Order: sequence, then structure tokens, then C-alpha cells
Amino acid sequence: MSVDAVEGDGGGGRAPGELRPILEIRNLAKHFGGVRALNGVDLTVNSGEIHGLLGQNGSGKSTLIKVLAGFHPPEPGAQLRINERDVSLPLAAGDFRALGMRFVHQDLGLINSLSVLENLLIEDLSTTGHWAISWRQKRRAARELFEKYGVRIDPDSTVDDLRPVERAMLAIVRAVSSMMDADHSRSGGLLVLDEPTVFLPRDDTELLFSLTRKVAATGAGVLFVSHDLDEVKALTDRVTVFRDGAVVGTGRTQDLGHDDLVQMIVGHQVSSVRHPSLEEIKRSAVVAQVTDVSGQQVKNASLTVHAGETLGITGLSGSGFEDLLYLLFGLSPSARGTLTIEDVTYEIANLDPARALRAGLALVPADRKRDGAVLSLSVLDNVSMQVLDDYQSGPILRRRALARESRRVLDRFDVRPADPTLTASSLSGGNQQKVVMAKWLQTRPRVLLVHEPTQGVDVGAREEIYAVLRQAAQDGMAVLCASSDHEQLSLICDRVLIFRQGAIIAQVAGADVTKERISELCYGQSDVVERT
Repeated sequence: MSVDAVEGDGGGGRAPGELRPILEIRNLAKHFGGVRALNGVDLTVNSGEIHGLLGQNGSGKSTLIKVLAGFHPPEPGAQLRINERDVSLPLAAGDFRALGMRFVHQDLGLINSLSVLENLLIEDLSTTGHWAISWRQKRRAARELFEKYGVRIDPDSTVDDLRPVERAMLAIVRAVSSMMDADHSRSGGLLVLDEPTVFLPRDDTELLFSLTRKVAATGAGVLFVSHDLDEVKALTDRVTVFRDGAVVGTGRTQDLGHDDLVQMIVGHQVSSVRHPSLEEIKRSAVVAQVTDVSGQQVKNASLTVHAGETLGITGLSGSGFEDLLYLLFGLSPSARGTLTIEDVTYEIANLDPARALRAGLALVPADRKRDGAVLSLSVLDNVSMQVLDDYQSGPILRRRALARESRRVLDRFDVRPADPTLTASSLSGGNQQKVVMAKWLQTRPRVLLVHEPTQGVDVGAREEIYAVLRQAAQDGMAVLCASSDHEQLSLICDRVLIFRQGAIIAQVAGADVTKERISELCYGQSDVVERT
């Protein structure tokens, strides 16, 4: 199949005559100085269609969304039609509301300290100036709205008490309710979902997908932005791929394979992976041995990791695999069991992060924004904070040497832009993650613990992070990777252990390290574990 330009007639096998365009963009261009962010983009989203939007960070997806939201004016010559009516450009901030467009971003835009009902009504309350509110009536209307979309949330709950998937569903229902209240949107609105699943456990995404399908069934168009190809394949009717600010392909999702999409996104084929056999793995020295480790979710977990090995751990949400890395890093005082690193044994209960670092561990957490980086500090501060002692001469910090080495590290990890003076918040998600990994790998750990290493980053950045992890293993490091992304595990791991109800119940190695086999064991029958 050619991947340069693939055209499709519409979503999910619907007949062309049944489709009506909700959003039509023609010749959309945008430059920032000499940088071309969008170059002659054409895009159509139809009524009742879930349309996927893919591309690496910097490919133009965010710029397109900001043009629709009125944050950026496009270059002259762009055309926009909504519900088959011409719309003048540029849009002013807030114009999208009257046009029937709504946006749900990663941060969801909720106020955690307020109730579900208050969050649901906040736009209406801020614009209509009600002097009196019938909370009983509003509460009843909220329950009816949730029931319409199959959402089970108590309107009186505080948002802070909701599960992540419930927060995402609340944000979507709020957006759809507001969209349907717009005068013209009786003919169908546009809902833009900008990576709403990035911090959700895999098990919860289907709940969000079910809600999204119900929204599309009302006649609205949905533009679904995601880096996760499995999600796009499972949810969308059609997909458009951006690269370097231009559309490189649009087609029916069912006609595009995973490799087709990857090649369209990155511009080249991705090499295949060979997994060593269990016998090959055992020939390498054991770097770390975990014995009978238990915590709140984990029950008597035992495993070994070899030099040069990447060992994956996974399972369903709540199975305990997500907690093991944090137990090993000394983040739970109630933990029990032992960790042996190169003949030195540590009681898990006596470990804390400082002792774990001295023992030769490093941890890349799942939530880089909260736990992995200080986004308000510079890239230099973030990448060097664990090695400052190496540049200390008495009370003097050798700043020039530190800055010089930081630039070298940024070049080695291909952080873009490689400017250590920038704040970490100004980098894309993939580059933030590379900064976090560079920070920890500079400590030269014997065991690298990584949790969801490519969460929320694009396909190109994923390949770069995979390369970093492979290089760490080739350098003799033992890598322990916890992830709910079974495809990711199949691409970077030599072995994978599956957790269920807090215990390790299965192992795959060699040719069995496939996405299909890992998923089958997570959801199905277990195999006997051979401990190594």
C-alpha cells in the first residue's frame, strides 16, 4: 500500500450519501517567523464520524487546534466551513463556542475542589449571570444527562475524589452538553478530544471510547487526537496523518495497518526486533534479585534481572505491577522483602530513595510532569540535579563545566531544542521525557526502573526513547520496565512477567514476546512461571 496519500470516503463503512461535513478546512497555513507549522492543510470531519489525527510532536496538530480555538490566526487564503456554512477567518478567542465547537484537552479543564455539578455548570454560571439557582433541578438534569450517555457519576461528588476516567468522562459530557446547547448545533457540533486518554489505565479507555461513540451517534463530529495507534485503530472511522506541517495521508482506519500508520508518521519503516531466548538471557550475570517483596498491592513477588536485559512487568490495572518499581525504590515504608544488587542485600522496608540511589537504582516515574521533572526550572537544572556533587569544588559549583557537560548530554539524548537555558515546560512531552531519562542515566545506575516510559509522547519520540533504553541495556545495565502498553513491551523487552491480583502468574520470553501473547495472558489463562 502506498502511504504517501491514502484517501477514504468516510467512517466505519457508512455510505457516502449519508455523510455530511461538520468541519471543512482548506489550504490552512501558519508560519512562526521562518518556521512553517502548517502548510496547505485540508481536513474534513463528517457528521457522526470519529476522525483520528496523528503525527509527531511538532507536526502541526496543536497549531491546527489553536487556529480553530482562536489562539492563532492562519495565513491569508485559508478557508473554513462549519456545518456547510462559510466562516470568516481569523477566529477570535471564544468564537468557537457560538460555532458549536468544544475542546477537551489533556488537563481536562476541571476544578478539582468543586463538585461534579459545579464543574458541569461552571460555563453556564459564568456567562448567564443567574441570581438564583435551583440546585435540585440542576442536580436532576445532571443525572438525566449522565444517564443519556451511560455515565455513572454522583453529581455531588468532589472532582478530586473521582477516578481519572470519571474525570475525563465528566469533561467530555460537559463539553457535549454545552455544544448541544448552542443555537445552531442542532445540526451537529464538533468535539475535539486532544489526548484525553494519555494518563488513563488501559482498562479504562474503553469506557471513554463507549462515551465517544455515543457522542458521535448523536450526529456530532469528533476529532480525536492521540499518539496511541491502538486507540486510533480501535475508535476512529477515518484517520489523517500530519508530518512537518502537511497532510501526508487520509483514509479509512480499517484500510490502514499499524505499519502503514507508523511509516506515514515517521517517514520511514521501523526496524523489527529480535528477542533472545531464555537460555541466552540466563548466560548473563544476575544484577538484581527481588525476593518475596510485598506491599499494598504486591504479594510476595520474586524475580531476577540480568546484565543487559530489559525485563517487562505488566498486568491489568490494580494487579500490582504498577507498584513494584516504587516499592523497590523505597517509596513505601510498609513494604517487605529483600532486594539484592550484585551480592549486597537490602531490606525493602529500610530503603528510601536516597539509599536506593546509593545502592545503584534509578527511577523514571510514569507522571513526568508531577514526579519526574520540575517544569518551572531550566533544562540544565533538571538534567543536572542528580550529579551536582560531581561539579562541586568545596563551596564552589563549577558552572561552566556543568553547562558544558549538560549541552553534551542534551546532544547525546537528542533533546530538541538542545538549549539548556530553556524552561523544561517549553519542551514537548517527548523531549521532557528524554530530559528525565538523561537526568537519571547520568547517575550510571546498575538497575534502571522505568514506568510507562513513552506515555503521552509521539511515535517518533517513542522510537528515540526505545533507542535510549536499548543502549542502556547494551551498556550492561539491567532495565525493569513496568507498562500497560503491551506493544511497547514487545518492542523493547527480552522477557515479560504478568501480574494478576498482586502476584506474578506468567512469563514470556523469546518468540513469545508479542503484543498478542502478553494481552492474552493478562486477560486469559496463566502459564506456569519459571523463575530466573
